[in-house]
Amino acid sequence: MKKRFTLKNATTEAKLLLIGIPLFLWTMIPIYHMVLFAISTKDSATSGRIWPKTPTLQNFEIVFGRKHFYLDHFWIQLWNSVLIAVAVAALTLFIATCAAFAISRLKVRGGRTVMNLALFTYFIPAAFLAVPMYKAMGNYGLLNNQWALILAMVTIASPYCIWVLKQASDKLPWELDEAARMDGATPMQLFRLVYLPLMVPSLVAVGTYSLLLAWNEYLYAFLLLSNDRSITLAVALGNFLSADDSPWELLMATGLIYALPPAAIYYAFKRYMVSGLTAGAVKS
Repeated sequence: MKKRFTLKNATTEAKLLLIGIPLFLWTMIPIYHMVLFAISTKDSATSGRIWPKTPTLQNFEIVFGRKHFYLDHFWIQLWNSVLIAVAVAALTLFIATCAAFAISRLKVRGGRTVMNLALFTYFIPAAFLAVPMYKAMGNYGLLNNQWALILAMVTIASPYCIWVLKQASDKLPWELDEAARMDGATPMQLFRLVYLPLMVPSLVAVGTYSLLLAWNEYLYAFLLLSNDRSITLAVALGNFLSADDSPWELLMATGLIYALPPAAIYYAFKRYMVSGLTAGAVKS
C-alpha cells in the first residue's frame, strides 16, 4: 500500500535531512581532504584549490615502491598490521566463544560474575591502562614483541565480545540442547555441531569488531613496539609528522591505502555487524 503523504511525514523527513546532511558532510570532508592530498603533487597539495589542477597517482607509486625513507619498511609494517589484527580476531573469537558457551549453555558456576567483573574494566578508560600494561609486558619480557600488542588488544576486546556472544547465545532455544543431549551428544559435540553453526552471524560480528579494533589501534602499538620492522603501519604513519617539512601528500596516500582494508571488511560483513552486535539487546 502506498504511503500517504502528510504534513507530519514531511516534517519528520525534513528534520532527518537537517540532521543527516550536516553529519554526512562532517564525515566526508576529512575523507575528501585525504583524497585531495593523495592525488596532488607536493607543491599543489596545500594550494587551497578545491580539486588539483593536474591529479596524479605518483604518490601511490612512491608508497608502493618505497621511494621515500619514511616508507623503507612499508610492506613489512603493513604485514605486521594484518598479522596482529588477524591474530587478535582469532584469539578473541576463541576466548569469547568458549566463555559465552560455558556461561550461557553450560551454566558454569560463577560465570556471570566473571563476565560482569570483566565488563567492569570498561569503566576505566583504555588510555589509563596503557602504563600498567606497559609495565606488565616489561615484567614478562614482551616489550617490542608483537605478542605484547596482541595480548593487550585481546584483553581489551574480549569482555565486550563475551557479553555480545552471551546475549546472542541466551536467545538460542534450549530444546536444541536437550535434543542433542538425549541423542548422547557430549558438551564438545554440542558446542561444535549445535552452538557454532547457530552463532555464525554473531561470531562474524565480534570477529570483525576485534579485527578492526586491533587494526586501528595506535596508543598501545606506539608504547609496546618500537622497532621499525615490528611496528604497525598505524604507528609508522606518525613518523611522517616528525619532520619540519612533512610530506603530507605521501602521508595521505599511505593513510588512504591503510583505510581501504577495514572499510572493505566492514561493508562485506555489514549485515552481520548489525544483526550480530544487536543480538539479545531487545528481549522478545
